[in-house]
Amino acid sequence: MWIDTHCHLDAAEFAADRDGVVAAAHTAGVDTLVVPAVEVASFPAVRACVERYPGCVAAYGIHPMYTPRAADDDLQVLREWVERERPVAVGEIGLDHFVPGLDPERQRHFFVAQLKIAREFDLPVLLHVRRVVEDILRELRRYRVCGGIAHAFNGSRQQAEMFIELGFALGFGGAMTWSRATRLRELAATLPLEAIVLETDAPDIPPEFVGRGRNEPAFLPRIAQFLCELRAISADALARTTRQSVARVLPGIGMLPPLP
Repeated sequence: MWIDTHCHLDAAEFAADRDGVVAAAHTAGVDTLVVPAVEVASFPAVRACVERYPGCVAAYGIHPMYTPRAADDDLQVLREWVERERPVAVGEIGLDHFVPGLDPERQRHFFVAQLKIAREFDLPVLLHVRRVVEDILRELRRYRVCGGIAHAFNGSRQQAEMFIELGFALGFGGAMTWSRATRLRELAATLPLEAIVLETDAPDIPPEFVGRGRNEPAFLPRIAQFLCELRAISADALARTTRQSVARVLPGIGMLPPLP
């Protein structure tokens, strides 16, 4: 029923009980997980998740927070993986101006190079956009890709509309459930529903009902229910619309069967 468009299932936080995490997600009605890589060293672990768990699909990319230890040769490795594995997207890629100590120019170098790889293979991208939406949009206008998802979107309405114009959906997850997230809730309630997709970013960005604990893909239906209440729509209507939106922005996902 539900698609988690951003779940780091390969993360070390799931090492002890990964099978149980996937089983719990299945039981909760989450039949598809998009698992994005964050660096070349994580590519094999992401592929292992896809091979082990039906309903998991991969994206490969170099996250901006991992650019300090990335090498230029990693871009060629990424291109080879994309060509061979045919993931649903290139990601998680982007820029980050929140974490101190990251070199903006080095981030941009890797981001632009990965946009070019996405264009070469006509693939969408999964974007990390924290505190840097305008810079992301500027590069997307220069290096047009076929769309994708602005993961964990927390920008302005105007910025949301710009992403939508460029063919992107906006990822909403646990952050909107926090009582202090008034602006994000307003966006979730009023943006065009077809522009929204759901995500957990597990094990990160836990919803308010989890507190500071580990986030899991099984929590997605409760996050979805929160959005249903904001918009006064049924869970079936939200699931149907968000699945259609995911199929539009990640067309490769439509060829895959759900979990049994």
